[in-house]
Amino acid sequence: MAGPTTAERGERQQESSGPPPARRLRRPRPRTIIILAVALVLLGAGAVWLLYGSQWTRVEHVSVSGTQVLTPEQVREAAQVPVGAPLISVDTDAIETRLARKLPRIDTVDVVRSWPHGIGLKVVERTPVLVVQKGRNFVEVDDEGVRFATVSQAPKGVPALELAPSSSGSSAPSLRRFGEDRLVREAVSVADAIPAAVARRTEAVKVRSFDDISLELGDGRTVSWGSGEKGSAKARTLTALMKAAPDARHFDVSVPTAPASSGS
Repeated sequence: MAGPTTAERGERQQESSGPPPARRLRRPRPRTIIILAVALVLLGAGAVWLLYGSQWTRVEHVSVSGTQVLTPEQVREAAQVPVGAPLISVDTDAIETRLARKLPRIDTVDVVRSWPHGIGLKVVERTPVLVVQKGRNFVEVDDEGVRFATVSQAPKGVPALELAPSSSGSSAPSLRRFGEDRLVREAVSVADAIPAAVARRTEAVKVRSFDDISLELGDGRTVSWGSGEKGSAKARTLTALMKAAPDARHFDVSVPTAPASSGS
Protein backbone atom coordinates (compact mmCIF):
# COMPACT_ATOMS: atom_id res chain seq x y z
CA MET A 1 0.00 0.00 0.00
CA ALA A 2 1.42 3.36 -1.03
CA GLY A 3 2.27 5.93 1.69
CA PRO A 4 0.93 9.48 1.79
CA THR A 5 1.93 11.74 -1.02
CA THR A 6 3.99 14.87 -0.59
CA ALA A 7 0.84 17.08 -0.97
CA GLU A 8 -1.01 15.14 1.75
CA ARG A 9 1.94 15.46 4.16
CA GLY A 10 1.96 19.27 3.54
CA GLU A 11 -1.75 19.57 4.33
CA ARG A 12 -1.29 17.64 7.60
CA GLN A 13 1.60 19.90 8.60
CA GLN A 14 -0.54 22.99 7.95
CA GLU A 15 -3.37 21.63 10.08
CA SER A 16 -1.02 20.85 12.95
CA SER A 17 0.72 24.27 12.86
CA GLY A 18 -2.35 26.30 13.93
CA PRO A 19 -2.49 28.35 17.20
CA PRO A 20 -2.48 26.35 20.41
CA PRO A 21 -5.79 26.13 22.24
CA ALA A 22 -6.38 28.94 24.75
CA ARG A 23 -5.75 28.11 28.38
CA ARG A 24 -8.68 28.37 30.72
CA LEU A 25 -8.20 31.07 33.41
CA ARG A 26 -8.29 29.75 36.90
CA ARG A 27 -10.80 31.34 39.23
CA PRO A 28 -9.31 32.71 42.44
CA ARG A 29 -9.79 30.40 45.35
CA PRO A 30 -12.19 31.46 48.14
CA ARG A 31 -9.27 31.53 50.53
CA THR A 32 -7.41 34.03 48.33
CA ILE A 33 -10.50 36.25 48.11
CA ILE A 34 -10.88 36.25 51.88
CA ILE A 35 -7.22 37.16 52.40
CA LEU A 36 -7.46 40.06 49.95
CA ALA A 37 -10.67 41.33 51.55
CA VAL A 38 -9.14 41.25 55.02
CA ALA A 39 -6.05 43.07 53.76
CA LEU A 40 -8.16 45.82 52.21
CA VAL A 41 -10.17 46.23 55.43
CA LEU A 42 -6.98 46.45 57.47
CA LEU A 43 -5.48 49.02 55.08
CA GLY A 44 -8.65 51.12 55.25
CA ALA A 45 -8.78 50.92 59.03
CA GLY A 46 -5.10 51.86 59.20
CA ALA A 47 -5.64 54.87 56.96
CA VAL A 48 -8.59 56.05 59.05
CA TRP A 49 -6.59 55.65 62.25
CA LEU A 50 -3.61 57.47 60.73
CA LEU A 51 -5.77 60.44 59.65
CA TYR A 52 -8.09 60.70 62.66
CA GLY A 53 -6.59 58.81 65.59
CA SER A 54 -2.85 59.09 65.19
CA GLN A 55 -0.74 61.81 66.76
CA TRP A 56 1.32 61.90 63.56
CA THR A 57 -1.25 63.95 61.58
CA ARG A 58 -2.58 66.47 64.09
CA VAL A 59 -2.37 70.27 63.90
CA GLU A 60 0.71 71.50 65.74
CA HIS A 61 1.44 74.88 64.14
CA VAL A 62 -0.28 77.63 62.10
CA SER A 63 1.79 79.69 59.66
CA VAL A 64 0.71 83.09 58.30
CA SER A 65 2.06 84.81 55.18
CA GLY A 66 1.21 87.93 53.17
CA THR A 67 0.38 90.32 56.02
CA GLN A 68 1.32 93.99 55.61
CA VAL A 69 -0.59 95.95 58.25
CA LEU A 70 -2.05 93.06 60.22
CA THR A 71 0.24 90.95 62.37
CA PRO A 72 0.45 87.16 62.12
CA GLU A 73 -0.76 86.98 65.72
CA GLN A 74 -3.94 88.91 64.83
CA VAL A 75 -4.64 86.54 61.96
CA ARG A 76 -4.04 83.42 64.07
CA GLU A 77 -6.30 84.71 66.84
CA ALA A 78 -9.14 85.48 64.42
CA ALA A 79 -8.74 82.20 62.53
CA GLN A 80 -9.19 80.04 65.65
CA VAL A 81 -7.53 77.01 64.08
CA PRO A 82 -8.16 73.99 66.37
CA VAL A 83 -4.59 73.11 67.35
CA GLY A 84 -4.39 69.45 68.36
CA ALA A 85 -7.27 68.36 66.14
CA PRO A 86 -6.78 65.87 63.30
CA LEU A 87 -5.49 67.79 60.29
CA ILE A 88 -7.99 66.09 57.97
CA SER A 89 -10.95 67.30 60.07
CA VAL A 90 -10.09 71.03 60.01
CA ASP A 91 -12.89 73.02 58.33
CA THR A 92 -10.95 75.35 56.04
CA ASP A 93 -14.10 77.09 54.76
CA ALA A 94 -15.13 77.99 58.31
CA ILE A 95 -11.69 79.49 58.95
CA GLU A 96 -11.96 81.65 55.82
CA THR A 97 -15.41 82.82 56.90
CA ARG A 98 -14.19 83.77 60.39
CA LEU A 99 -11.26 85.74 59.02
CA ALA A 100 -13.45 87.67 56.56
CA ARG A 101 -15.91 88.52 59.33
CA LYS A 102 -13.43 89.47 62.04
CA LEU A 103 -10.74 91.15 59.90
CA PRO A 104 -12.32 93.20 57.09
CA ARG A 105 -8.83 94.34 56.08
CA ILE A 106 -8.33 90.88 54.57
CA ASP A 107 -9.35 90.79 50.92
CA THR A 108 -8.73 87.09 50.29
CA VAL A 109 -7.26 84.23 52.30
CA ASP A 110 -6.26 80.75 51.23
CA VAL A 111 -6.33 78.13 54.00
CA VAL A 112 -4.17 75.10 53.13
CA ARG A 113 -3.21 71.92 54.93
CA SER A 114 0.54 71.46 55.25
CA TRP A 115 1.01 67.77 55.99
CA PRO A 116 1.60 66.30 58.42
CA HIS A 117 1.24 68.94 61.17
CA GLY A 118 0.50 72.42 59.77
CA ILE A 119 -2.17 74.82 58.58
CA GLY A 120 -1.08 77.68 56.31
CA LEU A 121 -2.97 80.97 56.06
CA LYS A 122 -2.03 82.88 52.89
CA VAL A 123 -3.45 86.40 53.28
CA VAL A 124 -3.97 89.21 50.77
CA GLU A 125 -4.84 92.51 52.45
CA ARG A 126 -6.98 95.25 50.96
CA THR A 127 -5.07 98.30 49.75
CA PRO A 128 -6.55 101.76 50.34
CA VAL A 129 -6.97 103.98 47.29
CA LEU A 130 -8.91 106.71 49.13
CA VAL A 131 -9.50 107.72 52.74
CA VAL A 132 -12.54 109.43 54.27
CA GLN A 133 -12.00 111.57 57.35
CA LYS A 134 -14.39 110.72 60.17
CA GLY A 135 -13.85 112.94 63.16
CA ARG A 136 -10.24 112.52 64.18
CA ASN A 137 -9.92 109.19 62.40
CA PHE A 138 -9.77 108.06 58.78
CA VAL A 139 -11.75 105.33 57.02
CA GLU A 140 -9.80 103.45 54.34
CA VAL A 141 -11.56 102.64 51.05
CA ASP A 142 -10.27 99.96 48.65
CA ASP A 143 -10.46 99.72 44.86
CA GLU A 144 -13.95 98.18 45.05
CA GLY A 145 -15.36 100.99 47.17
CA VAL A 146 -15.32 98.89 50.35
CA ARG A 147 -14.72 100.86 53.54
CA PHE A 148 -12.70 98.27 55.39
CA ALA A 149 -10.77 99.88 58.26
CA THR A 150 -10.65 102.92 60.53
CA VAL A 151 -7.20 104.25 61.40
CA SER A 152 -5.98 107.14 63.51
CA GLN A 153 -3.51 108.36 60.88
CA ALA A 154 -4.10 108.62 57.14
CA PRO A 155 -1.77 106.40 55.08
CA LYS A 156 0.81 108.35 53.12
CA GLY A 157 0.22 108.92 49.43
CA VAL A 158 -3.50 108.07 49.58
CA PRO A 159 -5.85 110.91 48.50
CA ALA A 160 -8.68 112.04 50.73
CA LEU A 161 -12.21 111.44 49.50
CA GLU A 162 -14.41 114.47 50.08
CA LEU A 163 -18.10 113.72 49.68
CA ALA A 164 -19.79 117.05 49.22
CA PRO A 165 -23.25 116.23 47.79
CA SER A 166 -26.10 118.22 49.21
CA SER A 167 -29.57 116.90 50.00
CA SER A 168 -30.90 120.08 48.41
CA GLY A 169 -29.90 122.13 45.39
CA SER A 170 -28.32 120.80 42.18
CA SER A 171 -26.68 117.80 43.88
CA ALA A 172 -29.90 116.47 45.37
CA PRO A 173 -31.11 114.51 42.28
CA SER A 174 -27.72 112.77 41.96
CA LEU A 175 -27.67 111.79 45.63
CA ARG A 176 -31.25 110.47 45.51
CA ARG A 177 -30.67 108.54 42.29
CA PHE A 178 -27.32 106.93 43.00
CA GLY A 179 -26.88 106.99 46.77
CA GLU A 180 -23.68 107.64 48.66
CA ASP A 181 -22.19 104.18 48.10
CA ARG A 182 -22.46 104.53 44.32
CA LEU A 183 -20.83 107.95 44.48
CA VAL A 184 -17.96 106.44 46.49
CA ARG A 185 -17.48 103.73 43.85
CA GLU A 186 -17.47 106.40 41.15
CA ALA A 187 -14.75 108.30 43.03
CA VAL A 188 -12.75 105.07 43.30
CA SER A 189 -12.93 104.55 39.53
CA VAL A 190 -11.64 108.09 39.04
CA ALA A 191 -8.77 107.53 41.48
CA ASP A 192 -7.87 104.35 39.62
CA ALA A 193 -7.76 106.16 36.26
CA ILE A 194 -5.64 109.16 37.29
CA PRO A 195 -2.23 109.16 35.53
CA ALA A 196 0.55 108.00 37.84
CA ALA A 197 2.40 111.33 37.71
CA VAL A 198 -0.78 113.17 38.71
CA ALA A 199 -1.83 110.58 41.28
CA ARG A 200 1.38 111.17 43.24
CA ARG A 201 0.39 114.83 43.62
CA THR A 202 -3.33 114.32 44.22
CA GLU A 203 -4.37 115.20 47.75
CA ALA A 204 -8.15 114.96 47.41
CA VAL A 205 -10.89 113.59 45.18
CA LYS A 206 -13.98 115.74 45.64
CA VAL A 207 -17.45 114.43 44.73
CA ARG A 208 -20.30 116.90 44.35
CA SER A 209 -22.48 114.67 42.17
CA PHE A 210 -22.20 111.64 39.89
CA ASP A 211 -20.86 113.71 36.98
CA ASP A 212 -19.09 116.41 38.99
CA ILE A 213 -15.90 114.93 40.41
CA SER A 214 -12.72 116.98 40.72
CA LEU A 215 -9.13 116.56 41.86
CA GLU A 216 -7.17 118.83 44.17
CA LEU A 217 -3.40 118.64 43.75
CA GLY A 218 -0.81 119.42 46.38
CA ASP A 219 0.47 122.51 44.55
CA GLY A 220 -2.97 124.13 44.51
CA ARG A 221 -3.94 123.14 40.98
CA THR A 222 -7.33 121.56 40.32
CA VAL A 223 -8.78 119.19 37.73
CA SER A 224 -12.43 118.92 36.68
CA TRP A 225 -12.82 115.23 35.87
CA GLY A 226 -16.58 114.89 35.49
CA SER A 227 -17.95 111.36 35.93
CA GLY A 228 -15.92 108.18 36.14
CA GLU A 229 -16.74 107.30 32.52
CA LYS A 230 -14.05 107.34 29.80
CA GLY A 231 -11.33 107.32 32.44
CA SER A 232 -8.54 106.19 30.10
CA ALA A 233 -9.31 108.90 27.56
CA LYS A 234 -9.44 111.55 30.28
CA ALA A 235 -6.11 110.38 31.68
CA ARG A 236 -4.41 110.68 28.29
CA THR A 237 -5.98 114.08 27.68
CA LEU A 238 -4.93 115.38 31.10
CA THR A 239 -1.33 114.29 30.56
CA ALA A 240 -1.19 116.05 27.19
CA LEU A 241 -2.95 119.15 28.54
CA MET A 242 -0.54 119.55 31.43
CA LYS A 243 2.40 119.33 29.06
CA ALA A 244 0.85 121.89 26.73
CA ALA A 245 -0.08 124.34 29.52
CA PRO A 246 2.41 123.73 32.35
CA ASP A 247 1.61 127.06 34.06
CA ALA A 248 -2.18 126.57 34.12
CA ARG A 249 -3.89 126.33 37.49
CA HIS A 250 -7.07 124.55 36.42
CA PHE A 251 -7.66 121.74 33.91
CA ASP A 252 -10.99 120.49 32.62
CA VAL A 253 -11.14 117.03 31.04
CA SER A 254 -14.78 116.28 31.81
CA VAL A 255 -15.26 116.13 28.04
CA PRO A 256 -11.96 114.58 26.88
CA THR A 257 -12.51 115.58 23.25
CA ALA A 258 -12.84 119.24 24.26
CA PRO A 259 -10.39 119.86 27.14
CA ALA A 260 -9.62 123.27 28.57
CA SER A 261 -7.14 124.91 30.89
CA SER A 262 -7.16 128.27 32.67
CA GLY A 263 -5.22 130.44 35.11
CA SER A 264 -1.46 130.88 35.29
